[in-house]
Amino acid sequence: MAATKKAVLGPLVGAVDQGTSSTRFLVFNSKTAELLSHHQVEIKQEFPKEGWVEQDPKEILLSVYECIEKTCEKLGQLNIDISNIKAIGVSNQRETTVVWDKLTGEPLYNAVVWLDLRTQSTVETLSKSIPVNNNFVKTKTGLPLSTYFSAVKLRWLLDNVRKVQKAVEEDRALFGTIDSWLIWSLTGGAHGGVHCTDVTNASRTMLFNIHSLEWDKELCEFFAVPMKILPNIRSSSEIYGLMKAGSLEGVPISGCLGDQSAALVGQLCFQDGQAKNTYGTGCFLLCNTGHKCVFSEHGLLTTVAYKLGRDKPVYYALEGSVAIAGAVVRWLRDNLGIIKTSEEIEKLAKEVGTSYGCYFVPAFSGLYAPYWEPSARGIICGLTQFTNKCHIAFAALEAVCFQTREILDAMNRDCGIPLSHLQVDGGMTNNKILMQLQADILYIPVVKPSMPETTALGAAMAAGAAEGVGVWSLEPEDLSAVTMERFEPQINAKESEIRYSTWKKAVMKSMDWATKSSENGDTGIFSSLPLGFFVVSSMVMLIGARTAE
Repeated sequence: MAATKKAVLGPLVGAVDQGTSSTRFLVFNSKTAELLSHHQVEIKQEFPKEGWVEQDPKEILLSVYECIEKTCEKLGQLNIDISNIKAIGVSNQRETTVVWDKLTGEPLYNAVVWLDLRTQSTVETLSKSIPVNNNFVKTKTGLPLSTYFSAVKLRWLLDNVRKVQKAVEEDRALFGTIDSWLIWSLTGGAHGGVHCTDVTNASRTMLFNIHSLEWDKELCEFFAVPMKILPNIRSSSEIYGLMKAGSLEGVPISGCLGDQSAALVGQLCFQDGQAKNTYGTGCFLLCNTGHKCVFSEHGLLTTVAYKLGRDKPVYYALEGSVAIAGAVVRWLRDNLGIIKTSEEIEKLAKEVGTSYGCYFVPAFSGLYAPYWEPSARGIICGLTQFTNKCHIAFAALEAVCFQTREILDAMNRDCGIPLSHLQVDGGMTNNKILMQLQADILYIPVVKPSMPETTALGAAMAAGAAEGVGVWSLEPEDLSAVTMERFEPQINAKESEIRYSTWKKAVMKSMDWATKSSENGDTGIFSSLPLGFFVVSSMVMLIGARTAE
């Protein structure tokens, strides 16, 4: 006799959370926001040359299908009927650039990841074309000209990949960030797939006018990007199309948000002045600025926060972007081998409880906010013969917190009203030492939701609230109360300031490491010195040596 299906209160909503390090599919109860089940697959990153970061778009797509199927299997084991899943939202790593063939569905090159630095020479050349007294790129996009954003990555593909050039000439090429690639593929691909993106992802391309909410002809001409390959612009909450394969065939895809916007929604930061910080591969602090664009004077970005419906107003945010957060833990695991799992860093840091004067600036892809300094490279300094791998692990966690302090200070200066506490989310927030360090270094309380998957939750909320779905109410009185864990500062303010000022000194040491060289036939990509060469060489000899007594 078939097992009786378990009664579930309210319809369910699924969320694809496609990040830099992994893909996940999560299913929530739309009435309680309870996470019912999920599955996660780690994604490989490829580093074909110094400063280059790529991923396989097909691997990303297959990982999405795998996560959906495995999650559906787990729901079945819980006697939860997957026919209760009424909508799917998509949240994604932003800026990462894909070009594919619309006739075959095949990618024409690997995805060029947001961390990639190969376009630095392109950025330097283009910057000379922008009038000093009329930075129309920043005025229209809210973004500084940087390797970080999609337009220069797309320009590189158009200039250097013959398969891309040929496909554009033959009107076969489509461009998109990861959300566009996934939605097009999941809704049919070469057989009627929907080529679209939402306003939050579009706002990270440097081709999108954040005031008119349209692709900008002047920007496309400046970057020499043909507008015919761009996806259609949609809101963050509407039905884009239906799933065309797998266990959830026929379910509408009705939510789409860049990962940081999704986390802002998932943290319920719907009011002007509310902010959150997400700790993932990078670290991203977003503050809702309401219906107005606020332009930063302290190195932050102006970006679209969300637009939750075709006829709903757009909301903007100020953003502080840090390139390397969780990625530094992965580096310690994969490159140095001083930990076997990412979770192990907390144990190492706990053994010593201090960095013992060791400071780690993980500027692997230069420095993002508030410096925007591409010449910076990672350094570890303050080493002595006493330093061991535990101190370096502790310094790596401190680095994430110091970088957050820098962007929070910039945010406070831009907004004029200092944040009284910091709402946090993301995988790294499970590390209690990190959260306590963050409270100590900011010298304000850090507040963490008991369910940290706020990025996926935000995408699910957008999908469930979409017109034609309507299973998730975003009215304030209907939003579920969230249980929070609070971390209070435990050191005195003077000690906090001394540690921060020493960190700032280390940051200055990290700058001007990477230099352009025309003497060795370099093509304009940064020919960087090895990562903090002398200090890392010394460090490797010390790792595993004498431990603290």
